[in-house]
Amino acid sequence: MGKPAPEPPEWLTHADHVVFDGVKKRFGEHEVLKGVDIRFKRHETAVIIGGSGAGKTTLLRILIGLEKPSSGHVWIDGRDIAPLGEVALNTVRKKFGMVFQYAALLDSLNVFDNIAFPLREHRKNLTAKQMQDKVLGMLATLGIEGKDRHMPSELSGGQRKRVGLARALMLEPEVLVYDEPTSGLDPHTSRMVDDLIEETRERFQVTSVVISHDMTSCFRIAHKAYLLIDGAVVASGTPRELAFGDNRLSADFIARSGIAADKIERLVE
Repeated sequence: MGKPAPEPPEWLTHADHVVFDGVKKRFGEHEVLKGVDIRFKRHETAVIIGGSGAGKTTLLRILIGLEKPSSGHVWIDGRDIAPLGEVALNTVRKKFGMVFQYAALLDSLNVFDNIAFPLREHRKNLTAKQMQDKVLGMLATLGIEGKDRHMPSELSGGQRKRVGLARALMLEPEVLVYDEPTSGLDPHTSRMVDDLIEETRERFQVTSVVISHDMTSCFRIAHKAYLLIDGAVVASGTPRELAFGDNRLSADFIARSGIAADKIERLVE
């Protein structure tokens, strides 16, 4: 018999959708994550900010169940996923939708087939008409109706992001994870993506987790931000607490980003 599942700690509440509790990750002799504690609140947007090599990608892979922590707990809806086997993890993974950097669309498929892909893989009981209605309905909801027969190469950067988001929403996830959603975009399109993340959170009542190095985006959309440096969370709080609080590391990191923190329009409060 396997070990009994650990009981959730007393401080865990229903509002804590996903919680990293003392998570460490080691690859050989290299410790990538060093006792990370993070609480993603239900129906809020959390932004993990940090430079290259901070450990953001490893944290993301643990979050969606592609890596197991070397130690610590990852509580999702009060259940620790760290000790779960592959079959149980597959059930947990269905709670997550992933919006990849650069949208990661399949270039050989048109927009409709890109969005329908997860339905064909995981909702085999749907009729062709039901699938068409779901895909076209999502395109209309996200403001890209009429693009279903276009190829990805025919879309703008912002449209590609919307198609990637539509695909992520097809299985009705509870948590949407965005990997560097504004990377490679011009400032105007980046702010459009910020708006889209916030609109999606409100409309679909999802919890949003954004992995980013874009401080402007962080200030606009984050209810809570976490600064990851060298595998450790060195500061957390609202973006303004990070910028104007007494944590020197976060103040220096934000200053080096070159943004005028007090001039950025907030999308959430």
